[in-house]
Amino acid sequence: MTRLHEGHVALVTGAAQGIGAAAAEVFAREGAKVVVADAKVDGGLERVESLRAGGAEAEFVEVDVTREDSVAAMVERCVELYGRLDCAMNNAGITDPMHPFDELTLENWERMIAVNLTGVFLCMKHELRQMAGQEPRDGRRGAIVNTSSGAGIVPAPGQPHYTAAKHGVLGLTKVAGSEYYARGIRANAICPGVTETPMVRQSIGFNQGAEEKLRSTVPGGEFGRPEDVASAAVWLCSEQARWVNGQGLIVDGGGVMR
Repeated sequence: MTRLHEGHVALVTGAAQGIGAAAAEVFAREGAKVVVADAKVDGGLERVESLRAGGAEAEFVEVDVTREDSVAAMVERCVELYGRLDCAMNNAGITDPMHPFDELTLENWERMIAVNLTGVFLCMKHELRQMAGQEPRDGRRGAIVNTSSGAGIVPAPGQPHYTAAKHGVLGLTKVAGSEYYARGIRANAICPGVTETPMVRQSIGFNQGAEEKLRSTVPGGEFGRPEDVASAAVWLCSEQARWVNGQGLIVDGGGVMR
């Protein structure tokens, strides 16, 4: 038995690799038709081929989440393909190597905010508009999950712009959850800890001894797998989480406890 209703339509941004790719796989396994959205065309098309090989219905849509026209076209294309939008995971994001706060450039700040915060805002804006106007399924019109981070809860040293953006994602999530729950739409976020993805390995420089230091912050010293985070995201979109709204779910093996 799958966790999603038959025929549910899921949209995942940043789905060409890492957590987004794993989420696309889990959504498909749980019975959803999946729209894989990413700026990386080759990786996105490869993901769709993989999903189809497993028997899923899937399509790729190229998107630049920093441009509203591109985001609007993405949501419109999703509806053209499958008629509606039930689940949206706003996962597209970037990171940077660590720098002291006073050495962070304005250019790097603006790029980070544009992708990791403004991009989430734009996706939510158009997803909420679509969901609010469509017919409900069993009284529900949709569910949104945003990818924040452990850095949305506690600071990430050397990453002031990333920390600010991920804190902001939690704020956007709470606002949407408070405004749209009565209209049959839930909004939540996931806050992953250090997860074994290409982006994480590139950004934190494991070759400089950072891996050992990071492992010491997690009970058992275990990093997460993309599918660990993806499974939590899909659960938040499922009927099993019907009364979970406006929350930031920490998925990190216990590195941050509160």
